[in-house]
Amino acid sequence: MGHVRLGTLPRTRNWIQVLDLVGSGAGAPHIAAATMEASQRGLAKAAQDPGLVYTVWLLTQVPLAARSKDFVARLHKLGLQVSDSPSLLEVTGAFADAVDAHLRRTGGRTDLGEMAQMAASEALTALGTPANASLFETTTPTAQQTIGSFTTARRFSALAAEFFTRLTRKYLTYFLSRELSNYVGVDGRFPNVDRHAEFNSALDLHCRQASLIIEEFSGGWFSKGNFKGPITQKNAAGYVHVALKKLRAELAKGTPGGE
Repeated sequence: MGHVRLGTLPRTRNWIQVLDLVGSGAGAPHIAAATMEASQRGLAKAAQDPGLVYTVWLLTQVPLAARSKDFVARLHKLGLQVSDSPSLLEVTGAFADAVDAHLRRTGGRTDLGEMAQMAASEALTALGTPANASLFETTTPTAQQTIGSFTTARRFSALAAEFFTRLTRKYLTYFLSRELSNYVGVDGRFPNVDRHAEFNSALDLHCRQASLIIEEFSGGWFSKGNFKGPITQKNAAGYVHVALKKLRAELAKGTPGGE
């Protein structure tokens, strides 16, 4: 699974350059190395995280539910408690609640699982909201149509990339916020609001570029998995393992010791 390689991605901001925007000067390479080391160790174990695996599995199932004749019934079967005429906002909220309920039953709640839960809801919202409508204006037919579109290889690839972009940003920010306290003084991380906005933009770009490697193979995996039979949580765990392995390699670029 997933032997396609994109080669060297064009990077306008590598990880060290992103950290330089914080204004930490000579400490940036050290922060980059320490942060990446910590996040890489965590990512190496992340494929076994029950919250992440369940979230990814559910992300493969909700679009399929939207393609069925009884959208609401299929959502209920997946544990999404929605009304008879759910909006996109209601579906994404029910998605998060379903992950919560599953983790309460299994006792598998972790920080990473919660990040995955939020990233999935945000990805569905971001890509599921029509360009000419607001989140609060989406009707049930519109929500079903847009969510159902993620069953195509191209659209699922986009959804997967959006999900891992958001997850990566949350994950790196988690480690970054802990590491910066060792290097930044009491005056704060950013000298002004513009620098803060620039940093956020650069971090988002860094994560999106790293996640391109996942977009390349996700659609094929999804289509092949559905053709062979229902995608199980075990299948989802295998996909997460490969996706994170690729992501870790991309994130290592631009760091001390990276490519």
